[in-house]
Amino acid sequence: MDTERQRNDAELADSLKRDFDALVKEIGKRIIGQEQVIEQMLITLLAGGNSLLMGVPGLAKTLLVQTLAETLDLAFSRVQFTPDLMPSDITGTELVQENPDSGRREMVFMPGPVFANIVLADEINRTPPKTQAALLEAMQEHRVTIQGKTRSLPEPFFVFATQNPIELEGTYPLPEAQLDRFMFEIVLDYLPLDQELAVVQATTGAREAQLAAVISRERLIEYQRLTRRVEVAEPVVRYAVELVRATRPDTGEAAEPARRWLTYGASVRAAQYLVLGGKARALIRGMVHVGYEDIRALARPVFRHRLLRNFQAESEQIDTEQLIKELLAGVRPRDG
Repeated sequence: MDTERQRNDAELADSLKRDFDALVKEIGKRIIGQEQVIEQMLITLLAGGNSLLMGVPGLAKTLLVQTLAETLDLAFSRVQFTPDLMPSDITGTELVQENPDSGRREMVFMPGPVFANIVLADEINRTPPKTQAALLEAMQEHRVTIQGKTRSLPEPFFVFATQNPIELEGTYPLPEAQLDRFMFEIVLDYLPLDQELAVVQATTGAREAQLAAVISRERLIEYQRLTRRVEVAEPVVRYAVELVRATRPDTGEAAEPARRWLTYGASVRAAQYLVLGGKARALIRGMVHVGYEDIRALARPVFRHRLLRNFQAESEQIDTEQLIKELLAGVRPRDG
């Protein structure tokens, strides 16, 4: 039975690699460049996580998420977070309506935008904590409770939330405990000249790229289950855990950069996402085992939003990227 399962998983892994190669090619019909960003988003989907998208306005964050939903045949919704947005504007509400058949008034549930497969929460830091919490509960539980009734969200379910890093006035920053629920912080940067030129040429003409659905939602769920079944060698898991423990400044295992520049380090969720993300990254790249490089490659998106710098780091203008770079240089695999 184990041999048959291994054979089936190997065939499914081959299918996953082909499908995801085709998916990236299809996305490329509309999105130029941003290869690393797209890979991290696909890893988020395979791992069943949720991620933050960070970038200045105009970098096609909304188009990227919408394109991903189209190529996966998933229901997409976008919520523009504003200071007056209420929790019911996200989750939905029950309204009194007249039944046309019986003439009686009855409660009818009107689902909110969270009832989709992929939800884009645009500028999540622009809405008060109570409304943020409504979305974060849906992310964690994959269900919402409205007037005492619990309603399950469609599967698969993912949230990509954006934050605008250049407009901080009038915002409600997510607390560290809530940021920790996001698998990655994915950073979108400006494109190189040749790619930006290609974007302008492609988006100012009369033709619009038509996309096909490459992977069905049922197949995606099957690939998510396969990701969970990928085995990881104990030394690789240990390396992921040691990386995370090295970020905690008040412990004996803290790395020197953490002791000097951090107030708080990463939680156990960071190690879980390093390993789970490593599994997904290996599968996308056609590998059936997770290596140290998979863990190291995901350290930046996993750690960016989890490391809280202290006053000294801010005064010395030590950013999180530099801190993670020094952390990776100092913490090496025991057999590497």
